[in-house]
Amino acid sequence: MNKEKIKTIAYWVITVLLGANFLFAGFIYLSRNPEVLAGMTQLGYPQYFPLILGTWKLLGGIAIIVPGFALLKEWAYAGMFFNLTSAAISSGISGLGAQHVISPLAMLAFVILSWWLRPDKYKLTPNK
Repeated sequence: MNKEKIKTIAYWVITVLLGANFLFAGFIYLSRNPEVLAGMTQLGYPQYFPLILGTWKLLGGIAIIVPGFALLKEWAYAGMFFNLTSAAISSGISGLGAQHVISPLAMLAFVILSWWLRPDKYKLTPNK
């Protein structure tokens, strides 16, 4: 198997896992899960915040899984980056345990890998 084929397979495995995670999280947030609401309270966020985050998580998960739409994918990856780094920082500042800081940073590694491994057809090309 050549390098390009391996890279493509790695991209799709990582991207599907990442997208599924964001889709699942979006559903949990939108369902007003009691654990999510309790977590938002611990972080000092309002109770409507999971509805906003859940919507963006669902849309981001869809955006990175659906083929094509390079610009939309770039926005989704950026949103995931901001979401996960903000989650880690918020958890750290709020004094939650180390696992609440490490978990979003571990998921951030999947975001970076998915973005880095994406095929050329999913990358923005400069206007010529």
